[in-house]
Order: sequence, then structure tokens, then C-alpha cells
Amino acid sequence: MSSIRPWRDIARRKSRQIMVGNVPVGGDAPISVQTMTNTLTSDAKATIDQIRRCEEAGVDIIRVSCPDVESTAALKQIVRAARVPIVADIHFHYKRALEAADAGAACLRINPGNIGSSERVREVVNAAKANGCAIRIGVNAGSLEKDLLEKYGEPCPDALVESALDHIKLLEDHDFREYKVAVKASDVFLAVSAYMGLAEAVDCPLHLGITEAGGLIGGTVKSAIGIGNLLWAGIGDTIRVSLSAEPEEEVRVGYEILKSLGVRTRGVRIVSCPSCARQGFDVIRTVQKLEERLQHIHTPLSLSVLGCVVNGPGEARETDIGLTGGGAGKHMVYLSGVTDHHIQDEDMVDHIVQLVEQKAAEIEAGVSKAAA
Repeated sequence: MSSIRPWRDIARRKSRQIMVGNVPVGGDAPISVQTMTNTLTSDAKATIDQIRRCEEAGVDIIRVSCPDVESTAALKQIVRAARVPIVADIHFHYKRALEAADAGAACLRINPGNIGSSERVREVVNAAKANGCAIRIGVNAGSLEKDLLEKYGEPCPDALVESALDHIKLLEDHDFREYKVAVKASDVFLAVSAYMGLAEAVDCPLHLGITEAGGLIGGTVKSAIGIGNLLWAGIGDTIRVSLSAEPEEEVRVGYEILKSLGVRTRGVRIVSCPSCARQGFDVIRTVQKLEERLQHIHTPLSLSVLGCVVNGPGEARETDIGLTGGGAGKHMVYLSGVTDHHIQDEDMVDHIVQLVEQKAAEIEAGVSKAAA
């Protein structure tokens, strides 16, 4: 069957599916959004509070670092409190992986080659099997194995892929296939090329990310270019946007990347102009207020906010709700692409929020009725 808009089609890479707790990753499952806490994991209350904020932002899976026994001791309480699956981040000490699996972690982030002997790998694999844990292999250009650096001279796509394949072999030698893989780098070109090479070599789910991407603005741009490039090519089953910002901001940026490509939607997609001298109202401040006040809307819908009639009516025809600036503080509101009524400056934001809430309720009621 041909698509109505073939230029928007994305042919997704076929990967096998694994489960991270109750979240399917890979196959035809929705692309999941992840983040990582930055509290001390040993401080269960602070960690749970941060997880709550990420859950409200829509996170699907959340990772916590487990560098010591105090962290894995707190993990059981954290797992019980969390509404989403918890990934335990382990680097070198295999006993932390055993403790995390027993504490209820849904996934272990670990590089099998970093934890020592084959016997230790076997112990970790057996703990994962016994507790229903998945494993995420996390290759990073900043911590590439010494022998690969000597072989290739520097971090490069082939080196990252070879590292991933070496770690995969260690798991598969112990008959374990419930794994996903990341080959991250802070260099966009390196990361994208490595992921493309790995996608051709394996059938497992891929966890996408541009590591150490930077602050909220710079890191968002780098992540959007790198992750967006791969998703557009059909590569990727779960994503984490790595920012020097609060974890809930990573989640919001992740969803914006997915929404921009039409591969997953959550909440309000706002189409707005940069504003100019023609604007009939303060577009920038209006959009800022709407973004803040509409964060509680989870239902996918679209809203256009344009300051004048040059492009406003055209964009409004393509969105669920549209607002176009007019003269003398009098602006046009569009509903389902059709002109509906005028609104004045003073109660414009409150009115648009009310319309969005009403539209979201209508959509949810329709979904519930269809499911009944």
C-alpha cells in the first residue's frame, strides 16, 4: 500500500525484541525514551524524587548509577517506588551487578569485558537470567579498550563496532541474548558512523545517544543531529539524550526529537514563528507561557501560534488548534483547521490552554470509546 506522503516514510531497521521490565525494546515496539539520575543512589529519597519528575515528563526507562554497595542496598527501595523499569549502571565491579539484579533492576548496563574472568561474566549472566534482567552493553569512545586504541590509533567507528562485537560474544558464549547495545561518542560523525556499522552487523536492539553532548542548547542541537540522523535512517530502538541539564529536560528533548520525525508523539506539538515586526501579539512570550502551562498534557495534538496572517492561516489549517495574530489586539482562533472565533490579547493564553485541554479530553474520550 502506497503512502500518502512518501517523503515522510521511515523504513525502520528490523531488530529482535527484548523486554526491559515491562517495556518492550526493539522489533515494532515504540522507540522508548530514557534518562539517568544524577543524585547519589544511596540517597533513596532524593533519587526517587528525581525519578518522579522524570516519570511526569514521560520517561519510559531510567538508569541509576551503582558504584558501591550503599547504592545497590538502596536500589531495592528505589525499584519498588519507581513506576518505570530501572537500569543499574555498573562499570567494573561484578558484585555490584549481582547485587543490582537481586535488588530488582530490570536491566544491567555493563560491559562484560570490563568485569574480569569468564567465570565472573558467567555469574553476572546467571544472575540476570535468574532475575529476568536484560543487559545493555555500553561502548563509549572515551573508555575504549587499550588494545583497540593500539590497533586503530584512536577511537574510530571500526574500533567501537569491534568493541561491541567482542562484548556481545562474551554474552552469547554464555547463551544470553537479552541484550541491547550502544556505541556512543561525543563526536556526532563518529557516533553516527559507528551505529550505522553496528546496525549492519547485528540484529539486537540499539540504544542511541550522543554522549557528553553538552549543555541544554548545544547538547540538544548535537543530539538532534546525531540521534535524528539515525532515526531518520530507521536505526534505533531506544534513546537517551545526554545533557548537562536536569534529567527531565533530557526526556523532554528526547520526545521533541521523536515528534519532529513523527516516529512517536506525546503532548502538544507547537508550531510557532520566530516573530517579526508584523506580529499582532508577543509571540515569543506567548509560546513560552504555553509551553510551560501545557506540560501536563500527554495526549498527542498540535497547536500553531503565528503572529500574523502571512503564514498563520496556512499553518492553522494543518493543526488541531491555531492562533493567528490580527490587528487591534484581535486574533483569529482556528479549530481543526477552520476559522472559528476571535480572541483578545488579555485572556488569550488562558483561552488557548482551555481549548487544548478540551481537545485533549475529546481525543482521550474517543480513544476510550474505540477501545470499549
